[in-house]
Amino acid sequence: MNVADLTGVALDYWVARSLHDFVREIYFTDSGETVSIRGNDRGRPWDGRFTPSTSWEAAAAVLERAQRLEVRERPDHGAAHCIAEFEGGHRTVEGRGDSLRVALLRAFVESRFGDSVDEVLRQAQAVTGERAALIGEESADRPFEDVPSPDGQIGDIQSIPR
Repeated sequence: MNVADLTGVALDYWVARSLHDFVREIYFTDSGETVSIRGNDRGRPWDGRFTPSTSWEAAAAVLERAQRLEVRERPDHGAAHCIAEFEGGHRTVEGRGDSLRVALLRAFVESRFGDSVDEVLRQAQAVTGERAALIGEESADRPFEDVPSPDGQIGDIQSIPR
């Protein structure tokens, strides 16, 4: 999926994935139509809806990470254009959108993941760095590597004999 085409829930999701220093978990509410997160951004806890594509309150987390931000006139039929560098980003990027907020968010995602991203994975996820892992029960197909046994194994904490 091209970052320049991200909108709505897909844009919100990839912004959340890009905020790996802030977001610990991503999940979906409202029948999968709204991105929600759990995390802590510079001392401010966040547990709930995360909609930066429609809210400057949420988009402020991205704006605060901008180290350089240039906003250009709207030359193309009212389209906003920005050039930005973000802390932790890989390079200077350009973003375009129907609003400055969307242009800023697209630039932020591009600074983290490049020109394209995967499809939105609409399942609960734990975010670790640039990776996200599904949160859920263990699969029956996968073996357990450290199953406790009555004789004990390394890592088992056993009670004192009575």
